[in-house]
Amino acid sequence: MSRGFRRLVSRLVFTAAVSGGCLPLAAQQFAAAQIPTPGSSAARPAGDFAPGVLTVIEPEVAREDAIQLHDMVEIRANEDLQWEPYSTTVSRTLYEMAKDAPFVQDAWCLQLAMKPLRMIEVDVPQANGQTRRQLVWYLVYRVRNTGAGLSGEVNDAGEYVTAEKGTEPIRFVPEFVLVSQDRDGAGQPIRKAYLDRVVPAAIPAIARREMRGGELLSSVEMAQQQLAIEAGRSQQGEWGVATWVDVDPEIDFFSVYVAGLSNGYRWEDPAGAYEAGDPPGKGRTFTRKTLQLNFWRPGDEYQENEREIRLGVPPGKADLYGVGEGVAYRWIYR
Repeated sequence: MSRGFRRLVSRLVFTAAVSGGCLPLAAQQFAAAQIPTPGSSAARPAGDFAPGVLTVIEPEVAREDAIQLHDMVEIRANEDLQWEPYSTTVSRTLYEMAKDAPFVQDAWCLQLAMKPLRMIEVDVPQANGQTRRQLVWYLVYRVRNTGAGLSGEVNDAGEYVTAEKGTEPIRFVPEFVLVSQDRDGAGQPIRKAYLDRVVPAAIPAIARREMRGGELLSSVEMAQQQLAIEAGRSQQGEWGVATWVDVDPEIDFFSVYVAGLSNGYRWEDPAGAYEAGDPPGKGRTFTRKTLQLNFWRPGDEYQENEREIRLGVPPGKADLYGVGEGVAYRWIYR
């Protein structure tokens, strides 16, 4: 049997094993990415992936993102403004109108699609002119403006209501933070967080592996793009990658928090935090609408392997993430 014929037989057997489901899921996905389908070129256009490879998270726009009611503490803290008018009702005084005052905005949210979180080793240039082999954790994603949005309005009855409103072209200024959800022996949280760090040497290598000829944008480049509304069957969007280095190999349970997909926010004035005469907004806290992606890996710190990374929450560990068991992602304010 010739060497070329043996290679052909091996490929046919491997392909049959994949299509028949005889390989583990991770191996099937790897094989599907390696073997071109008949009649197709080896290079796929960006976004043409096997079913199940992409996890698509649809936009979520809540009424509270467009309309919020808050006491204006800067006014309500001044008791001298409480008085009984002669020619109108108390409800028309500045003091009373500062109670549950409406704050209205046009709210929007983007769609995120992502591939599995993976790892790659690359040679990264150092400040001394040398290179160092580093393990890079990365997440390839696509972001789209589907036009999902709400506008706060006042109806004829003087009530504040929301109406669907397509958004104008907007920018996605990404912020990806990988946060450990592990606990120590005493059950206390282990505080470790890693910001998305642009690694120029890694992005071309990741693009060759993941996109087959397509391009990937860094977080800096992504923030420069104008995302116009894509209607109908258009699925282009913009493709980017978040990268992390020097991640603790002992992390078993972790989440990736993605900010910038929505302009929704919440704010709160804790009781007693503001007193008359204080600077405006003293003590006020803000939180942004953020997407929480949950992951876990059953391996250890030796020979880190991307195939060990799972999307979701493992059985019995929901309390670590603050979610229900098995929840892969959720929208929160953080």
